[in-house]
Amino acid sequence: MKAKNDRLEAIKMLASSKEIGSQEEMLQLLRKEGINVTQATLSRDMKQLKMAKAASMNGKYVYVLPNETMYKRVHKPMTALEMIQTPGFLSIHFSGNMVVVRTRPGYASSIAYNIDNSNTPEILGTIAGDDTIFMVVREGTTYEQVKESLSHLLTGIS
Repeated sequence: MKAKNDRLEAIKMLASSKEIGSQEEMLQLLRKEGINVTQATLSRDMKQLKMAKAASMNGKYVYVLPNETMYKRVHKPMTALEMIQTPGFLSIHFSGNMVVVRTRPGYASSIAYNIDNSNTPEILGTIAGDDTIFMVVREGTTYEQVKESLSHLLTGIS
């Protein structure tokens, strides 16, 4: 499962930092990062990430992640493997039974997906954007309980 998660993160980081117009182009970029995958697997991964093609600023059709209306390009891109090793989680803030989690651009959907599928009883549900996750926690749950429940999913939470 870790290999798949790493691969999904690499795909997201490549799509967020480069204008990629074809699956073949994505396969080549992944290979340069040391990730060998078949076209069929890449296609399934991109479907899971809900990637689509959209016109970029220069009119070229490129793969984009959901909720990425203006394609956030990084000025000095890291390699996909460097990005994988850097956690997507940035911060967590509480207000009553609501929680806002900030992530790096492009990370919110996959982190929210992992939270929703972790069967954590303290968390009733999530809504994710590009770099923000909104969560509702069960009444009576302490902030420490939420942090403890999320600590196995989010690197850097304290």
